[in-house]
Amino acid sequence: MGFADLLDNIGGLGRFQLIHVALLSIPSLLMASHNLLQNFSAAVPKHHCQVANRTWPADSQNFSLSGLGEQDYLHAFIPLGKDLKPAKCQRYTEAQWQLVSHNSSLDNATGLETEPCLDGWTYDKQEFTSTIVSEWDLVCSQRSLKQMSQTVYMGGVLTGAVIFGGLSDKFGRRAVLIWSYFQLAALGTCTAFSPSYIAFCVFSFLTGMAVSGVILNAVSLKMEWIPTKSRTIMGTLSSFCFTIGQMVLAGTAYCIRDWRMLQLTVSAPFFICFLYSWWFPESARWLVLNNKSDEALKQIKRVATINRKHAEGEKITPETLKFHMHKEILSSKTMYTALDLVRTPGMRHITICLMVVWFSTSFAYYGLAMDLQKFGVSIYLIQVIFGAVDFPAKFLSTASMSFLGRRVTQGMCLLISGAMILANIFVPSDMQTMRTSLAVLGKGCLSSSFTCVYLYTGELYPTVIRQTGMGFGSMMARVGSMAAPAVLMLDEFLPALPGMVYGAAAIIAAVFAFFLPEMLDIPLPDTIEDVEQQRGKRKEILDKKAEKEMLPLQEVKEKSEVKELKVLAVKTTSDPRPPPSKSEPN
Repeated sequence: MGFADLLDNIGGLGRFQLIHVALLSIPSLLMASHNLLQNFSAAVPKHHCQVANRTWPADSQNFSLSGLGEQDYLHAFIPLGKDLKPAKCQRYTEAQWQLVSHNSSLDNATGLETEPCLDGWTYDKQEFTSTIVSEWDLVCSQRSLKQMSQTVYMGGVLTGAVIFGGLSDKFGRRAVLIWSYFQLAALGTCTAFSPSYIAFCVFSFLTGMAVSGVILNAVSLKMEWIPTKSRTIMGTLSSFCFTIGQMVLAGTAYCIRDWRMLQLTVSAPFFICFLYSWWFPESARWLVLNNKSDEALKQIKRVATINRKHAEGEKITPETLKFHMHKEILSSKTMYTALDLVRTPGMRHITICLMVVWFSTSFAYYGLAMDLQKFGVSIYLIQVIFGAVDFPAKFLSTASMSFLGRRVTQGMCLLISGAMILANIFVPSDMQTMRTSLAVLGKGCLSSSFTCVYLYTGELYPTVIRQTGMGFGSMMARVGSMAAPAVLMLDEFLPALPGMVYGAAAIIAAVFAFFLPEMLDIPLPDTIEDVEQQRGKRKEILDKKAEKEMLPLQEVKEKSEVKELKVLAVKTTSDPRPPPSKSEPN
């Protein structure tokens, strides 16, 4: 636990920490763009079957065709759906000109022979110039491929969480972060030039891996250079960059309606992040725990100089550093694997609870955030609203984490979000404003849950296996985000079913969150032994608390017995006659 004292001695939350956190948080403005990009790049424009023959019939004078618009002429080729709009996946086998007349009735269209869209589709380009849906015809029988592309991207994020989480524990946070920036910039750019749907999915998968590497290592680098008391506020302020990024995405997508240019716009800036990321120092904690104390001392002195604490930095010697982190250095000689996340009782308890919390938070979040077209309002407006609601939600969660603690905040965010999602099931479909409002509130709580769980997970896992734990948590989140699009397809069987599943998952996760240990104002654990010791101390505290609660009850019981004895003594004194013996008759 000595490293926290060293950070305080060299400036605590000083100039270095502020610059460091700012540079690591700037890329989060575009992280949201990648995670939610397919709301726009894979949006479904209005469409109908392409009409093969638009020539007028020879006997057109027999029909009243004057004063009709383009949509009226479509009636001759495209049947109307249940919503009285042109069908998206069917057309008449032969042109039905009699339906174009002003005097025609919908009853005249019943029983007419139809066929699939054999010549492709015509897309409305008023809202979207080009999307992957319109470019590769991911509609009708191929519409599942639209959801598949998002699942493939999240699969890449899942794979990245597994691979980059382990690599950063082995090779360091800085090296893996630099590579992740480059991979994200290069492969995100390649995605914009995908010649086919298969190539698009491959590049999306690799881009998703890089996104995971950036998020995991940026969080760890920030946390491991920030003093204990400042972790909450700095972690939450960093998360606001992701919130602002959602609104930036809406504005960017509104200005750029072509999916290829949009993809390029949100990917190319990461080349700049790759260049300045070489300035970042490696985590001193990680360096010490990997027998690189000299390099750790060099980085600590560099931080002290930037914080204008040069004298304090010079006082730190290799012996001082080893003395403060003697226990951590000894623990670094042990090799750790993912099995250590469940090997001991304390770690097993934490891992099981976090597994459910990460999965359900991501599952419900992406279930709401990746289907914006269902709300019936402008997709750009709803994206802005979904981003804006995070500001008050995260401010409240920050205050709650600082005063009520992490556990209560995590549990309540999930509980309220689940209640909002379930309540939405009972709101009639024609009350779009109410449905949207409940969804926005639920999404805000889920965003707060994400903010809390990122911070909470880094605090619960010890340094020696923190990245592996973060990677495991992120992996469960990506499993949830991969499952979310599949659940959206269940509305074909029962419209309320997706909401029931999302809401129930959030409430179940809230129950698990309440069983996590509190970490408010507690120093970061460095070893698994620290976690077990903290668990033992909490048990002792709970036992002492239980004893204190039982003590007043015991005192009340004793006072009651004394009072009864006094009453009996008074009765005996007031009656001078001796009590009859058992042998005497009454």
